[in-house]
Amino acid sequence: MLVGFIVLYMLLTLFVGVLASTLIKSTKDYMLAGRRLPLSISTFALFATWFGSETVLGAPSVFVQKGLYGVIEDPFGASLCLFLVGLLFAKPLYRMNLLTFGDFYRVVYGRKAEIIASFMLAISYIGWIAAQLVALSIVFQMVLGVSKTVGLFLGFAVVLFYTFIGGMWAVSLTDFIQTIMIIVGLIVVLYEVSNGFRDIPYVVTSQPEGFYKFFPDLNLHDVLAYISAWIVIGLGSIPQQDVFQRVMSARSERVAVLSSILGGFMYLSVGLIPLLIALFAKRSGINVDDSQMLLPTYIVNNTNTFTQTLFFGALLSAVMSTASGALLAPSSVLSENLIRPFFRGISDRLFLWITRMCVLLVALVSLSLAFMGESIYELVASSSALSLVSLFVPLVAGLFFGSRSEHKAIASMLIGFSVWFAFEYVFKWEFSMLAGLLASTIPYLLKL
Repeated sequence: MLVGFIVLYMLLTLFVGVLASTLIKSTKDYMLAGRRLPLSISTFALFATWFGSETVLGAPSVFVQKGLYGVIEDPFGASLCLFLVGLLFAKPLYRMNLLTFGDFYRVVYGRKAEIIASFMLAISYIGWIAAQLVALSIVFQMVLGVSKTVGLFLGFAVVLFYTFIGGMWAVSLTDFIQTIMIIVGLIVVLYEVSNGFRDIPYVVTSQPEGFYKFFPDLNLHDVLAYISAWIVIGLGSIPQQDVFQRVMSARSERVAVLSSILGGFMYLSVGLIPLLIALFAKRSGINVDDSQMLLPTYIVNNTNTFTQTLFFGALLSAVMSTASGALLAPSSVLSENLIRPFFRGISDRLFLWITRMCVLLVALVSLSLAFMGESIYELVASSSALSLVSLFVPLVAGLFFGSRSEHKAIASMLIGFSVWFAFEYVFKWEFSMLAGLLASTIPYLLKL
């Protein structure tokens, strides 16, 4: 039953991709779904932005080891990002009628800033996509019994196919289906492992003292670590193309705002379910060599086939929805902001195919990195802070403080990135991200 369901689910996903391709009439359709998404699909798409491998596989394993304090970054920081986008950023960005985030830096600061920002945007996704491919491989290894290599190629092929042919329409329509699968699957799993929800109060209250600690001790180290956890996704993912594309695909300014806020509420509530399931896995005393295998191993050993089917369907849905959006995002930036200026006057039809070739290129590079990476966390860590230290400050300065200085924007991006890179990889300082963020504000604080 489980294998048959997974195969059927893959075929359904491919079918949706083919169906979505019939809606693609222009590059705008491919990148932004023609700006026609209703509130329901837009909300589900925003919810699915990061609800992937780290939320279902990574965060639960950290939660059982470090408690609530260990998962501030996800789901709390991720939810914060969606709330802030809806409350502050969606309306002014939607009114600018842009195709990509790279366009923002061109319109506000100029072509040179666009090139640097677009390069930062594009490279920040490679590790994230690779992490989702690794997660897909894990699922296929457990369910289909294939090797890691076969699992990687299988996940790569499915996500690439429907993203390549259907673009943002395919991402949005599959996100809608996959979100339903995520919610239903996780609730059914929680229902079975918790004895019809009756054991939840006991398991929740039986954790050791300090397990639900939410605020840091008042010392410099803990406060800095706490701030870092909140802002790495909470602020760092605001100037990201995948969030931008989902917001800009809404059919109206009002839908863009509401879907971001509703998506944040959904992410926070649904994101707590894998953490609850992890508490039951912890109580069972299960031991795994790889901590990111905690939930899959527990589900396989302690639930019936129907529940296993729903769990792995939910896991596949979560990872594929994240992977597809992450794959389309840098591809759009590469084609629109880094390639198109060299081919002025080309037809929209030809440019659409250039964008699709960029999807293929990004997918191949990410697949190569997936073969080299050792874990989901390592792959995500390689890219999660880049947009925060290079792009966030110029975005805020240009959008809310009227800055139009190209040299300040460029200096902010390069200084922020350089300081972060030096502290992260040379000095190995734990709070390199904060150092990079603070450094990126220097050009705006000085009268350059």
